[in-house]
Amino acid sequence: MKVILLERVERLGGLGETVTVKDGFARNFLLPRHKALRATEANLKVFEGQRADIETRNNKAKEAAEESATALNGSSYILIRQAGETGQLYGSVSGRDVSDAVQAEGGKVDRSQVVLDKPIKTLGLHEVKVRLHPEVTVTVTINIARSQDEADRQSRGENVIASQYEEDRAAAEEAASDMLEGGAGSHDVDFGADR
Repeated sequence: MKVILLERVERLGGLGETVTVKDGFARNFLLPRHKALRATEANLKVFEGQRADIETRNNKAKEAAEESATALNGSSYILIRQAGETGQLYGSVSGRDVSDAVQAEGGKVDRSQVVLDKPIKTLGLHEVKVRLHPEVTVTVTINIARSQDEADRQSRGENVIASQYEEDRAAAEEAASDMLEGGAGSHDVDFGADR
C-alpha cells in the first residue's frame, strides 16, 4: 500500500514522502495513529493544501520535545526490585516501569516513548532510550537494585554482584582456616590413658 507520511517515521522516511509499506503495517499502525494517509489523488491534494500547517505543527511538537529532552537527557532513576544472588530479577523491568519512574520524578514520558528491545532482567545500571518525538531521542539511566544502599553503591561504579561474591568467598576462606587452626576435632584427648 502506498501512503503519504505525515511525520518522520524511523526506517521509512520523512514528512511528505510517499512510500510503499505492507498493508497490515499501514492499516494497524500508520493510519490509526495519524502518521500517514493513503496515497490517493484526493489525499495528495488535501495533503498539499495542509502541508504548511502540518509542518508548523510538527516543528512546534519537535521544539517542545527538545525542551523536555534537555531536562531528561542523562538523568538517572532508581528502581528497587527483588532479585536472586546472581543478580537475576524475579520479574522484569518494562517500558511501563521506566515511564512510571520518570513520571514519579516529575518528568513527562509515556510508556510508548520508551524504547526497549527486550525487558531488563538483571540488576545494575542500564541505559534506556526515550523517543520524545520522531526526531528527538534521549538516553536515561535506570539503576536497578535490591535496596537504596545497593543503588547508591552501583551509582558510584561498584559491581554489587562481584563484591558480594568476593565477600562470600572471603567469609568461606576464613571459616575454613578457623576449622584447620582450632575448630572441630582439635581437642587434645588421649583415649588410651584410662586403660
